[in-house]
Amino acid sequence: MKKIALLALALAGAAVQASAPDNRPFVPAFATDFPDPFVLRHGDEFLAYATNAQGDRANVQMAHSANLVDWALVAEGDKLHDAMPDLPSWARKGFTWAPEVLRTKDGFVLHFTAKDRASDLQCIGAAFSTSPYGPFRSNADKPLVCQTDIGGTIDSHAFHDKDGQNYLYYKNDGNNPKFGKPTEIFVQRLSADGLRVEGEPVALLRNDTSWEAHVIEAPTMVRHEDSYVLFYSANHFGWEKDQRLSPYAIGYAVCKGPMGPCTDSPRNPILYSYNDRKAGCLSGPGHQSVFDAGGKQFIAFHGWAATRGCRRFDSRRYLYVAPLLWTDGAPQIGVSLRRRPVR
Repeated sequence: MKKIALLALALAGAAVQASAPDNRPFVPAFATDFPDPFVLRHGDEFLAYATNAQGDRANVQMAHSANLVDWALVAEGDKLHDAMPDLPSWARKGFTWAPEVLRTKDGFVLHFTAKDRASDLQCIGAAFSTSPYGPFRSNADKPLVCQTDIGGTIDSHAFHDKDGQNYLYYKNDGNNPKFGKPTEIFVQRLSADGLRVEGEPVALLRNDTSWEAHVIEAPTMVRHEDSYVLFYSANHFGWEKDQRLSPYAIGYAVCKGPMGPCTDSPRNPILYSYNDRKAGCLSGPGHQSVFDAGGKQFIAFHGWAATRGCRRFDSRRYLYVAPLLWTDGAPQIGVSLRRRPVR
């Protein structure tokens, strides 16, 4: 009964849009600072993971929900729960970004970005726990992946294909001002336990169009029927004081297989900033993750907190959740989920 109720609530959340008087296509599902969100379905709840909480209150902060529209931070009183309270010896505190969790036969693997003490670059690590709440732990003395010659490595994403093979996607941090190199999205085979990369990395995409500007990042591989679609974010993630809106946006590429080759969609970007009297305001949508619930797919992403006049409010990025729809094999992001209005 609990599982049936959960799915009913999730689907009811998606149906709220049609009856709600608020006609804005995108509104936050969780209006607290929760950047680079990743959502995992676990039993009767949804768990979300995000970049380290402001003020170093948690290396990996978490939120949970039973219906995708009512979210709460995982905490004990005023103390945030930290899914990875202790960083591995190679990592420096304060720069733990973009956590994602892979379910394996033995438990759960957290892939994350952190500051490598040896190189002073952002690099990727992996940690294990038998529970999706953690504590995730790693005894590694060096990062899992760190492309030190091309800026470091960030934004890891693990993909489990239906044949059982795991893959790890990531981005070289070439836009680091110290390097000034192109940015590319790479893929590498990942071991069954999720803790080791295998074989050589393959470059799939590069920032080579005007909307992407100097950076592509945040890869998310999705298998839809028999095709592979690689979502990614591009352009400057921030919302600077001299910018009317953040240029950050979401696009996708169609791939022949999990290791490519991949071709950018001519429809890109498919979600970007806007300020419209009727549609409202959305600034800097990006760093998406995709998950299944009730036989449907959903996409989570963050966007900047904004004032009524669509100016940057503060340094928070909010969580959005929306249905991921498909038309003739092409993805479309539906109207975002939101609470049913009180009548």
